[in-house]
Order: sequence, then C-alpha cells, then structure tokens
Amino acid sequence: MQGSIAVITIVLLITMVIIRSKQLKKLGIKAFKFGEMDKKDFIIPPFALLLFYLIFANAFNLPRLGTELFRSESIGWIGVVFCLLGLLLFLYSLISFGKSFRVGIDEDHPGPLITTGAFAISRNPIYTAFGFVLLGEFLIYPNWILLVYLIVGYWLFNRQVLLEEQSLMKIYGEEYKQYSKKVRRYL
Repeated sequence: MQGSIAVITIVLLITMVIIRSKQLKKLGIKAFKFGEMDKKDFIIPPFALLLFYLIFANAFNLPRLGTELFRSESIGWIGVVFCLLGLLLFLYSLISFGKSFRVGIDEDHPGPLITTGAFAISRNPIYTAFGFVLLGEFLIYPNWILLVYLIVGYWLFNRQVLLEEQSLMKIYGEEYKQYSKKVRRYL
C-alpha cells in the first residue's frame, strides 16, 4: 500500500504540472521557462528519471538500486503522510499561483506577485511541497540513494529559491522586500 502511494504521488505531481501548463498555454502563457536562464537546469531531468525508476522499481519489484538503510512499517506510514501533505500543498500552491505559475524563472512575463493562499504561508510552497514528497518517498523506501536524493534535492531547491529571490527583487522591488519580511521562505 505504501509503495502504491509513493508511485501515485509522483504520477499526480507530474500530472498536475502538465495539466496546469496546458491550461496556461490555452491562455497564451508559456509556463515552461525551465533552463532558459540557467542551462545547468538540464542536468536535473536525468536525475529525476532515476528517482522515478527507484520508486517504481521498489513498488513493482523491478531490479533495485542501492541498499535499504532500515525497515519500518510505521516510519513508512509517516512517509505516506508527508507525501499526502506534499500533494495537498502542491495543489493548493498551483491554485494560489493562478496564471503566474511557471516552471523556471520568467522575467519577461512574470505576472503579478502572488502573496495570498499558499503564498501567505510560505514564499516557496511548491518547493516546500516537493521537499515533503522527497522526505516521504525516502521514509517509504529508506534507500541510501534516496537519502542522497533528499539531501541534494534540498540543496537544489534552496539554490533555485535563492536565484528566484534575486529575480523577484529585480522585478517587484520594494513590494517583494515587504512580502519577504512578512512570510517565511519555507515554513
């Protein structure tokens, strides 16, 4: 059951991004800006595919990579809770983002600064949601490779957030500065 939830979580995250991007495309908004400002972003997809394989391999008894660090049914259920929290926060973030949702940094057509909904709780609720999901996946499948993904993922999220904050300061100036004083970076 936990393995099914781990797979469903990944599939739902991807599905939500694709659906939202297609909705925005119909409105004439290019949501995918991935890799346009930082070409190093293209290093991420192969690692994402490996992550998907690790989760699917564990769930469907395919050849596995890495060694299990521990085995605990109850910790796995805690992982399920983190995955579900991540999914809910991600969905709430997409709804809150409205037409301003982008994958990557869009300085040319940024849309208004969003400070309500999920963005009243966290300046980066989508990265926080991804962090919850990564933690949940690791707790469901406590594999040393997933532990590395968790650590590197948190580092990459923070790196991207810092890049986006520079861009947001450039675009929104004082409005973003005031928002930053009121709302935490993560939670």
